Amino acid sequence: MINKQFAQDFAKGWERAWNAHDLDEILSHYSEDFQMTSPFIPATMNEPTGTLKGKRKVGEYWRKALDRFPELRFETETVLVGQNSIVIRYWSLRNELNREATEVMIFGDDGKVVESIAHYDEV
Repeated sequence: MINKQFAQDFAKGWERAWNAHDLDEILSHYSEDFQMTSPFIPATMNEPTGTLKGKRKVGEYWRKALDRFPELRFETETVLVGQNSIVIRYWSLRNELNREATEVMIFGDDGKVVESIAHYDEV
């Protein structure tokens, strides 16, 4: 089971990597074959299911986001703990466009994320 300390430490490192725009560090939090689901994947990656599988594909998606929004920053609001998962509620900050977001992250036995599902207040 994941505990509160692990969840908070994970969220801090995750936020720090995103705010540094360090794609290698961002991806270090995830297993090689993890899958990501987001309502922005269909338009960005031409993938109608909204789901990408594997670090390479998700890395391409996130690289596009980081390149398109060089001022992108995340600000963690709340971290919740589940059995083998956490939920991070955060603000995605880009100039005047601030969007509330939540990600459900499911972890494997190695402490890496195997699945992530993103939710936004407005798509």
